[in-house]
Amino acid sequence: MQLKHKFVLPLALVLSAVMLYPVAFSAWISLHDYRLTRLNDVRWVGLDNYTFIATDPGFLNAMGNTITFVIGAVTLELVLGLGLAILLQRLVRFQNFIRSTLLAPMFITPIAVGLMFRFLLNSELGVISHYLGEVGISIDWFGPQLALFSIILIDVWQWTPFMVLMFLAGLESLPKAPFEAARIDGASAWLTFRSVTLPMLRPVITVAIIIRALDAFKVFEYVFAITRGGPGDATETIMYYIYQAGFRFFRMGEAAAAAFLLIVVILVLVIALVKATKSNTKAPNDV
Repeated sequence: MQLKHKFVLPLALVLSAVMLYPVAFSAWISLHDYRLTRLNDVRWVGLDNYTFIATDPGFLNAMGNTITFVIGAVTLELVLGLGLAILLQRLVRFQNFIRSTLLAPMFITPIAVGLMFRFLLNSELGVISHYLGEVGISIDWFGPQLALFSIILIDVWQWTPFMVLMFLAGLESLPKAPFEAARIDGASAWLTFRSVTLPMLRPVITVAIIIRALDAFKVFEYVFAITRGGPGDATETIMYYIYQAGFRFFRMGEAAAAAFLLIVVILVLVIALVKATKSNTKAPNDV
């Protein structure tokens, strides 16, 4: 037992230094007027940074854009990922080739994906815009009306394969007996999916949504590579807001406060999602 403690203690110390210290230091910064341009004049301000951030129109706009992005991207990825997973499960020929092809976008670094779509969708030089123009369709993908939607589509292109991977693993682990019973009873494919597949797959769906939502809240690379928060503030997400506050305007205290407020928002949404899922799971048993 003592030998185990000797191995665990160094690991615990390393994790504390790597994880706990930055979090504690960020919390300390968030309570001070901490600016990179005047490190010799750090002043205690208490909760003033939190009060300012919580009422700042720029922060509220960035949070609204981020929540819109998360809801839009995760919903589309959920629907497309589940549909593709069901199709792939039933596919007999070229299954491995198609799976590997669909999973390829997930392994490209997001900043490279952002730069790629920045040129593909450019209204003047983009290949996609060029061919759409050939058939009389003119779309300003990164204009004020469509910029955030275009960022959502880029995220869907890259991360739908993750949903496919999760749902394929879930579908292949489901027991066969309920499906055989449904087939014997003459249930249609839609009824089998709604009454058998979906309820048994709900835990996997919940985990997939939480993982993707947590990752989507951190969206930064697409915005940085393509729009820089523009046009105006149409695509300014919370991570880009924090980046600008901390590393462009050097207001590290406000950036740290915004980061902690983001953590609170994420925790509330995750807890609400888990509770909603549990209540939906218990509902059929209560009837």
